Amino acid sequence: MTNIIKRTTLMVRDVEKAAMWYETVFGMTRWMDVPFTLSGTQLAAGKKGDLTRLVILKCEHDLIGMIGLLEWLDPKQDAPEQLPTKITFGAPIFVVVSADCKAVLEHARALGSYIYCEPRDWTVTGADGKEKQMLGTSFFDLDGYFFEVNQQVG
Repeated sequence: MTNIIKRTTLMVRDVEKAAMWYETVFGMTRWMDVPFTLSGTQLAAGKKGDLTRLVILKCEHDLIGMIGLLEWLDPKQDAPEQLPTKITFGAPIFVVVSADCKAVLEHARALGSYIYCEPRDWTVTGADGKEKQMLGTSFFDLDGYFFEVNQQVG
C-alpha cells in the first residue's frame, strides 16, 4: 500500500468561525463534522476525557488536500493572544493553486485575515524544467496559519 498524506488538522479557537473562513475563502465544503472525546493516547495534545469537535473540509478531492479543524470544547485550550505575522520554525506553509488568486485574497481580506503579500507576478521553473508565469499572494487565516496562493497566468 502507498502512503498518502490526505489531511492536515489545525487547532482552532472557534471551529464554526474557522470553517466559515475556509468555506468562503477557498470554497471548501464540509466532509465531516463530529464531536469526540479524546482517548489520551494517540493525539499529542490535551488529555484523556477532553471534549473536542472536528470539522473536516474538502475541495474537489475527498481523499487528499483536506483540512481538519479541531476545537477543544471542554476544557477550552489556551490560544495565543497575538497571532503571527511571520512564519516561525515548525509552522506549516500551505500552498494553494487557484483559478483566481485575487478573488481568494479579497475573500480573506473581507473576513479579517492578515495580508502578508498583495498579488504579484513571478516566474518559477517547474519540475519539467519549463518556466511558468504566476500571480501570487499570501496571507494568514484567522488562527494564524499561513497560505501562499498561486495562479498560473501564462
